Amino acid sequence: MDAGLIAFIAGMIGLLVGVLSMNAVARSEREQERSLVSAPALRDGAAQVLAVIGRAYLVIDEVGGVVQASPGAYAMGLVRGHTVASDELADMIRTVRHRGIFAERTFEIDRGEGEALVLDVRVASLGDEYILVLADDRTEISRVQRMRNDFVANVSHELKTPVGAVSLLAEAIEQASDDPEAIEYFVGRLYKETRRLSALVRDIIELSRLQSTDVIARGGPVSVPSLVTDAVDRSHIVAEEKDIQISTRIEEVPEVYGDAELLGIAVQNLVENAVRYSPEHTKVDIWVHRVADQLLVEVADQGVGIPEDEQKRIFERFYRVDPARSRQTGGTGLGLSIVKHVMTQHGGSVTVRSMPQEGSTFTLALPLNEPPAAV
Repeated sequence: MDAGLIAFIAGMIGLLVGVLSMNAVARSEREQERSLVSAPALRDGAAQVLAVIGRAYLVIDEVGGVVQASPGAYAMGLVRGHTVASDELADMIRTVRHRGIFAERTFEIDRGEGEALVLDVRVASLGDEYILVLADDRTEISRVQRMRNDFVANVSHELKTPVGAVSLLAEAIEQASDDPEAIEYFVGRLYKETRRLSALVRDIIELSRLQSTDVIARGGPVSVPSLVTDAVDRSHIVAEEKDIQISTRIEEVPEVYGDAELLGIAVQNLVENAVRYSPEHTKVDIWVHRVADQLLVEVADQGVGIPEDEQKRIFERFYRVDPARSRQTGGTGLGLSIVKHVMTQHGGSVTVRSMPQEGSTFTLALPLNEPPAAV
């Protein structure tokens, strides 16, 4: 077939698809407009109330048809044309009509691809003829509540282990009062557990503060090279004990705007992790440089690496690639989550490149923005 003819046919098919898509969109918009404009007169000023209520709503007639609906109701997928699209909502409407009672329920609307809207729905009679449906989107509130519940459960679990260990060790010390060697051993274990407990409480407090305050509101110019130098100094003793060489390559970069303390914690966490999880006699490389309008801090180690399917989860709270190894090295499971929150608060990001048995490279990217203008 001639190439020109093929191109012409393809173009006509594309045009036809475009026209059909535009017609479908226009038809949906007209349906919404009709449901808003052609609604019957509602009694006692109900129409005026619905117009300013600021919530998704539907008005259902005696035969179950939608005679009026807000754009929000369409967006939530509660109505299609003049028909209630949710079976659960239709069941609530029938119950209210038959029993004449008020109904309230929370349910989910499937949005495809594993996503769902969580809706609080209230259904009540609107005079003798109509049923009124009010809906509130609670998806984000529900998500935050689940995160809060998970966090409390995780904190309780994580605190239980060191607190229980401290209690048992204290009891063991009491029982070994006549054995100096045993006391020395148990005191060493007790010291290790209290350090772990202290670190966990510190990280929990830090993460809570990050989630509840606007750190940029009290920010200022920050020298990232100075933060890196401080982090290396603090990790020097542990690095020497494991014969790990920390190499820094710091280029000339401008200051960033932000909270120096929190940015220092983010850098410190990455450097500490690189040293903590690297084998003995290896090397940690730190590179500070600028790329376009971003300042980058790259921390590369020669550790065991992170499997690809784990890399998306390592920034979650209390997530550990190897829980046993993390506890052995004193990790709280919150360090990388804190790093992510710090970077988010500063308009930046943290990413990881890693291959099993080939080490990992974590990169902090901070925007080189001007500080906010004084009001």
